[in-house]
Amino acid sequence: MFKKILIANRGEIALRIQRACRELGVKAVMVYSEADREAKYIKLADESVCIGPAPSARSYLNMPAIISAAEVTDAEAIHPGYGFLSENADFAERVEKSGFKFIGPSPESIRLMGDKVSAKQTMIKAGVPCVPGSEGALPDDAAFIKRTAKQIGYPVIIKAAGGGGGRGMRVVHTEAALLHAVQTTRAEAGAAFGNPEVYMEKFLQNPRHIEIQIMADQHKNAVWLGERDCSMQRRHQKIIEEAPAPGIPRKLIERMGERCVAAVKKIGYRGAGTFEFLYEDGEFYFIEMNTRVQVEHPVTEWITGIDIVRTQIMVAAGEKLPFAQRNIQLKGHAIECRINAEDPYKFIPSPGRITTWHTPGGPGVRVDSHIYTNYFVPPNYDSMIGKIIVHGDTREQALARMSTALAETVVEGINTNVALHRELMVDAKFVDGGTNIHYLEEWLSKRER
Repeated sequence: MFKKILIANRGEIALRIQRACRELGVKAVMVYSEADREAKYIKLADESVCIGPAPSARSYLNMPAIISAAEVTDAEAIHPGYGFLSENADFAERVEKSGFKFIGPSPESIRLMGDKVSAKQTMIKAGVPCVPGSEGALPDDAAFIKRTAKQIGYPVIIKAAGGGGGRGMRVVHTEAALLHAVQTTRAEAGAAFGNPEVYMEKFLQNPRHIEIQIMADQHKNAVWLGERDCSMQRRHQKIIEEAPAPGIPRKLIERMGERCVAAVKKIGYRGAGTFEFLYEDGEFYFIEMNTRVQVEHPVTEWITGIDIVRTQIMVAAGEKLPFAQRNIQLKGHAIECRINAEDPYKFIPSPGRITTWHTPGGPGVRVDSHIYTNYFVPPNYDSMIGKIIVHGDTREQALARMSTALAETVVEGINTNVALHRELMVDAKFVDGGTNIHYLEEWLSKRER
């Protein structure tokens, strides 16, 4: 096991990884920007290093500064968390070449699965079903693009090969709008991801967003840890996640889980990873793989009893998975609400000083957050300030516990989306389960203030 790990991230995930290190008896080095100097995990750190000013490009995305911090503190490994450099193959490569262990998959695996075109081709070879679409990146041939769209059938969606986080995609309903959409998405993709390649897929009308969590070691062992339903989204950003997914036949889920495990073994994957699918009319369609820990990992931890972050660290240290597939038993139901510093009606970010922070408690309630009373939420980063996660023996009990937890939550000094979550926990269609990825946006468009 490592003696010291550098955590190259911020916010709630930085604290989450720090806690896993403590449990393993590993010292944690925290890096931080000038804007995060007062964060809880900095105060609790064994060591901390300021790596630059507030802008991400000059701090959390500054590869030389992060690697230098690892060198001066004698860290042995770097955990990237999620976001920032977590799925950057060049960073993983530089970490390894500098003599540190990257707590995640190999640079080769990140490259393979990070490019949506190569990921899709790999999954087709591994027998994982994919959304019908172009076989590779779209060429500059206008006639070919029109022909491909006609074969797939409108509506289609144009996606950036290097996209992520809900960015770099455009839905097209008619041939007249097709070529302009391709050109616009290419330009956006080149600017945002440094890769102008785009591809085309059938746009599914009412799918659900279902994920399958996997974990693999370097000794050719791999397991899948159940599934999550992440269909409650606004602008492709997840708001609520739950596990397991309500209303999908277990045999179908199990078949997909087995295929995901076969796929990761085929590509020699190590660490935590998530296969993301669209599910419609009883069929699964692979859309992408996330080669890192997910924001929503706690719901899987609740229903499996497995600490995903701790296991990530153990696997990176060369240990074998401490469990086999037969040991994975799903128990009860878990729901996670992302708490964002934003107006619950207009969704305008609401940075500022928190004057009151009161978190819920009780059986089956977990709060993952780096926030405290008098903490200043900086305006420079993502608006998520924490997550409330609940577990119950049944989905009904989990919903009741989440409603109670949200009622107990008090945040003053800034705006948050807690009020939105309170409404959704009693919404009839969400309570029934199985809402599609468009449901929340449609619900918001009809919502009365």
